Amino acid sequence: MAQYTTNFVSADGLDIFYRSSGPQNPSTSVVLLLHGFPSSSHQYRHLIPLLSTGSNNKYRIVAPDLPGFGFTKVPTSRNYVYTFENLSKSLEAFLDALKIEKFSMYVFDYGAPTGYRLALRRPGGIQAIITQNGNAYDDGLSAFWDTLRPYWKSGSSEDKDRVRAGVLTLEATEWQYTHGTNPSKIAPEAPFLDYALISRPGNDEVQLALFYDYQKNVELYPNFQGYFRSSKVPILAVWGKNDEIFLPEGAEAFKRDGGEKVEVKLLDAGHFAVESNAEEISKLMLEFLKRNGI
Repeated sequence: MAQYTTNFVSADGLDIFYRSSGPQNPSTSVVLLLHGFPSSSHQYRHLIPLLSTGSNNKYRIVAPDLPGFGFTKVPTSRNYVYTFENLSKSLEAFLDALKIEKFSMYVFDYGAPTGYRLALRRPGGIQAIITQNGNAYDDGLSAFWDTLRPYWKSGSSEDKDRVRAGVLTLEATEWQYTHGTNPSKIAPEAPFLDYALISRPGNDEVQLALFYDYQKNVELYPNFQGYFRSSKVPILAVWGKNDEIFLPEGAEAFKRDGGEKVEVKLLDAGHFAVESNAEEISKLMLEFLKRNGI
């Protein structure tokens, strides 16, 4: 497999860590990989080489760690407020720092509302969307989200602590990786690394702030859907159909607004389909990008 590089770039007052591979010249098509909770660009360690080996080495692959995740550094003096709007603004600054104006984006979990917010501000910059369990419809919200709704409504310390105890645990992290898939396909160190990174001092408050703010993503679903309708951006919804966080109905729902340029592929996988089905996803992605002239 081709190697990828790891780097930092200064943007929005942060030192943003990212993994990248492929040609760096300005004419190269860029594929931006946006991770989800509780992971980082580490979740794309298998996908990046698959997208940039042999004849596929025509894409520039870029996968940043969002603020609060992975190895991105957020100085205390920055007084960063952890909301999805601010994550998207930091992502925008990151792309500006790398002089990336147009790109296709692969969005998963938290990466979806972050990327969709960016698309609302820069609709002309998005060439295609690959959404892997990256929700934008009420149809895709499972009963899992009922555990957060009391916290959204009250914001109380009691509800906050219930979320902390229920979601910010190693057991919950492992469940996200292994539920709905063959556990033998999951690298056992992956959830441990995620848990270690989100367990750093003070990071629990970062995650709880984002859990609380997630309700604003749901409120923006109509805006995201309006963007899909107006832009007619090509969309590949490749979904782990056994996901009990974002249901497969969320993948099918893209057909309502994206029209003929929407393709839906349901995989026999769970939430972290890219961990268990990276080769299958890479093939689907590359064929999709080629069909759309990217």
